[in-house]
Amino acid sequence: MSAGGTGSGLRVHHEGAVAHLVLDRPEKRNALDRQLADALAAAVREAGASESVRVIAISGEGQDFCAGADLAALERLLEEGASAHREDAAALGQVFLDLRSAPKATVAIVRGRALAGGAGLASACDLVIAHETAQFGYPEVRIGFVPAMVMTMLRRAVGEKRAFDLVGTGRTVDAREAERIGLVSRVIADASFDVEVARLLDGLSRTPPGAMAFTKRLLYELDGLDFRAGIERGIDTNVEARMTEEFREGVNRFLRRSSRGDA
Repeated sequence: MSAGGTGSGLRVHHEGAVAHLVLDRPEKRNALDRQLADALAAAVREAGASESVRVIAISGEGQDFCAGADLAALERLLEEGASAHREDAAALGQVFLDLRSAPKATVAIVRGRALAGGAGLASACDLVIAHETAQFGYPEVRIGFVPAMVMTMLRRAVGEKRAFDLVGTGRTVDAREAERIGLVSRVIADASFDVEVARLLDGLSRTPPGAMAFTKRLLYELDGLDFRAGIERGIDTNVEARMTEEFREGVNRFLRRSSRGDA
């Protein structure tokens, strides 16, 4: 995979059908600048289009997942006009859009702190797996800024009241509270973290890719639909899935196992 590359702040490697996208700016707590955002978006798109990739995993090098936007990079833009700021913000927004639209399962593997845009990057993934000592927060308001794009994911994940509690106070929550309120999918203890993460990624990589793509597409399309339209869209997707060779093979395999008493 060619996305990322020297100097981008992103390291990409494969383990079987899993594409690992590693934020590699530990000296900056993996803060996001324009170069890293562009590299991430390109890597997600490339992994999403690859027939050999079934899972996209995002993690951070060093002690923290991601501290959010690189404030030093933002300082260099302070005297620029609105168009330059829009272009810079849109680069990170594109990462969120690409993660949501990727036909592969996307997994954030969070150790240490995931703050501001870093918390948004995690929540843009389909699954958020947190180490027991991980922390999450949206402190932007404390420096006169707004957690603007990340609120799209946060509000969907935790609801209005909890979302405002986080963005309005800027407080940090630990992994267990993040799991309780819906910001995190699973919390895993230190002793078994690497083993459990590897097992999860392996399991996801064995899921039929067409079924995963259909499941993910429908899940997020439901955001903009009322109940009846959601059911109708579900019917359409059900029929699409039934027409695939994956489905036929899966049904036949299940029935053969059932006849042997293995199910």
